[in-house]
Amino acid sequence: MGLLGGLGLFLLGMHLMTDGLRVSAGNALRNILAASTRTRMRGVLSGTFITSLVQSSGAVTMASIGFVNAGLLTLAESVAITYGSNLGTTSTAWLVSTIGFHVNIKLFAMPAIGIGMFLKVFSRKARLAAVGEAMAGFGVFFLGIDLLRDGFTGLHEQVDLAAVSGPGLAKLVMFVGIGILMTVLAQSSSASVAITLTATGSGILMLQDAAAMVIGANIGTTSTALLAAIGATPNARRMATAHILFNVVTGVAALLLLPLLLPLIQLLQGEMHLGSGPVIFLALFHTSFNLLGIALMWPFTDRMVTWLQGRFRAAEEDDARPKYLDRTLVSAPVLALEALRHELRNMLGLTARMCKGVLSSEVRTPLQLEQDTNNITQLADAVGDYAGEMRRSELPDAVAGVLPLAIGISRYCSDNAELAMMVNRREGVFVPGDVREPLNEFRLLAVSLIDAALLTADSEQGGATANDRVDMDMRYQKLKRRMLHAGTLGEVPVRQVIELVELAKDIERIAKQTGKAADGLSAMRAVAENRPEAGAAVVEAGNPVEAGSLVQPDGQGDAAGHVGGQDVLRSTGTHAIDAIVGSGSNKGEA
Repeated sequence: MGLLGGLGLFLLGMHLMTDGLRVSAGNALRNILAASTRTRMRGVLSGTFITSLVQSSGAVTMASIGFVNAGLLTLAESVAITYGSNLGTTSTAWLVSTIGFHVNIKLFAMPAIGIGMFLKVFSRKARLAAVGEAMAGFGVFFLGIDLLRDGFTGLHEQVDLAAVSGPGLAKLVMFVGIGILMTVLAQSSSASVAITLTATGSGILMLQDAAAMVIGANIGTTSTALLAAIGATPNARRMATAHILFNVVTGVAALLLLPLLLPLIQLLQGEMHLGSGPVIFLALFHTSFNLLGIALMWPFTDRMVTWLQGRFRAAEEDDARPKYLDRTLVSAPVLALEALRHELRNMLGLTARMCKGVLSSEVRTPLQLEQDTNNITQLADAVGDYAGEMRRSELPDAVAGVLPLAIGISRYCSDNAELAMMVNRREGVFVPGDVREPLNEFRLLAVSLIDAALLTADSEQGGATANDRVDMDMRYQKLKRRMLHAGTLGEVPVRQVIELVELAKDIERIAKQTGKAADGLSAMRAVAENRPEAGAAVVEAGNPVEAGSLVQPDGQGDAAGHVGGQDVLRSTGTHAIDAIVGSGSNKGEA
């Protein structure tokens, strides 16, 4: 019962100490992590320092995962922090060995608990209260060590492990397994190491068996990372894998080299004048084999990071990777144009999914929307690079003429992604009762126009007509008048009226720009299939006034947009881009 109570006090003290130090430090720890990782060595040192300070490698690992997800740290920098956090967690063994076995614990543990709780209860400043919590945790932590020590002192006369102790790899593996099991059950490698140290100091464990248990505790701490990675973000799973690889490789190497390490550590202990006790020996052993692990993993870190980046990819991350832009097709212009069109169709589909989700008021976090926008931006960059590569080669006039369409379509997709984020930000704007239903209908109309546009992009049939787009514009004007009227009646503050009008305008632009991007894709399909007149017909159906400037070179066409023979879409592309995607000051209004 004393052992059980001691373990409980130890874990409680660790919890209080970690939470108190983390809160009292405020943003200092985050600033250190963000600023001290410019090189891998600095990352290791900052991970070691912070883990030693807060006494929790798990807290440091989770913080570094958050920084990776936020883009403040690269995966390579966070892996270096993981190395350091494993080294920093050995500070617990040093605390136990230097203070827990050589000092009358109650002389400072009791005052620490009393003063700490006084600050916790009576301090009005949150940071000072957190310092008090850390002090109380420090005292409880060492009271737990004292109880563990007393419990093992009485136990060593009743428990004889000589029967299972001794040489042999199988027996050492068994003690490694015990260390792993203890860490998994306690969910704390520090607790497992503390038990091992107190058991060894009480004479229950032989030195090599205790060393094997410390190795097991080091490996067992990966269970926390493994559990945290289930259902987590790709970066969390990559970090968890790096943590597991480091600890397993370090543990296996330490176990295989144990016959050599034990005498070397004893020699080092004597040279450093650290005393001759087995507890100090184990603390030094714990630090030494973690340093060995860093030395072993250091040359392979870049390869490991590259391997991890290719694993555990989320669907959202895969969306950012071009699926059709094959560089080997650039020498075959028609095939390259088809690849470009397929990639643009993929990009339009991603944008449409994002916009429909926002317009349908689906629950999407700002982080998800930002990820979608980043993916679309990356695809737009890839499309631009690919189109530039095509332009540098010899192209038929028809293909060269529609290349500006590709840039315009990608621009529309990027714009729509930004507009979707703006619509999502304006979700909290107050909507008057007589405006709410028309606004919802306007949203649904925009969604139906997006669906119709996707049909146009895929089959050139069944898409939105000019009447649909005129209806969209009429509804927008009517809705805007209602919103302005609500403002004049004082139902809505002027600032919110402006927000409502902007919301409606963003929705209209999303629908219109999706339709124009789809028209451009249909025109590209027609050129790729040597049917330029079909592409002109699609554009004419959706934009009857603008089609004339698209289908005739130099803009010499009538307002109805009649087709002028096989030279259709063979201009330099200037008129095509103006007609379908707009240009300059009339962006989004053409």
